Amino acid sequence: MQTLLNLFLRLVLLAAGLVFAASLLVAVMGLLAIWGLRYGWARLAGRPITPFVFRMDPRAGFERVWQAGQGGAVPPASREIADVTDVVAKEPRG
Repeated sequence: MQTLLNLFLRLVLLAAGLVFAASLLVAVMGLLAIWGLRYGWARLAGRPITPFVFRMDPRAGFERVWQAGQGGAVPPASREIADVTDVVAKEPRG
């Protein structure tokens, strides 16, 4: 019974791997088809063929977060003295 269960599990895992590989193949073929259409249209229109480019500036995300934080924040120079709470220091035990 154990060998039959192991065989069944291996077949299920093999099938899952084949489905995953087939889905990757379909995705790659779809991207190639889209690129081929772009290439063909550029050739027909007489435009230069441009590659797919992902432009990302890492500073842009930082700037967005920085500007969002500046909207509701109180600058340290404009704090009132009344906002400060005094603490009475105690001697450490022991």
